[in-house]
Amino acid sequence: MISAVSAWEVSIKRALGKLKLEEPVEDIVERHGFLPLPVTIRHADLLRDLPGHHADPFDRLLIAQALEEGLTILTADRVFELYRVPVAWA
Repeated sequence: MISAVSAWEVSIKRALGKLKLEEPVEDIVERHGFLPLPVTIRHADLLRDLPGHHADPFDRLLIAQALEEGLTILTADRVFELYRVPVAWA
């Protein structure tokens, strides 16, 4: 699965010139067979109960989604260790 949060972050980085990616994220997701994970109101509500270990709002929402959906996050960010979310290290 790939979160809509990740696509949002990629789009912002592209617009700021921090990421060169010509192809739409939606096309990449489809080509690789990922399932899209939308952001729900429940995901947003879970943010209130997360400890403040991570200041990045994108990462906090990914953590909330992973906890709610029983998913593992692929990341290189060691701050994720402070949450009870399963992590696969990139």
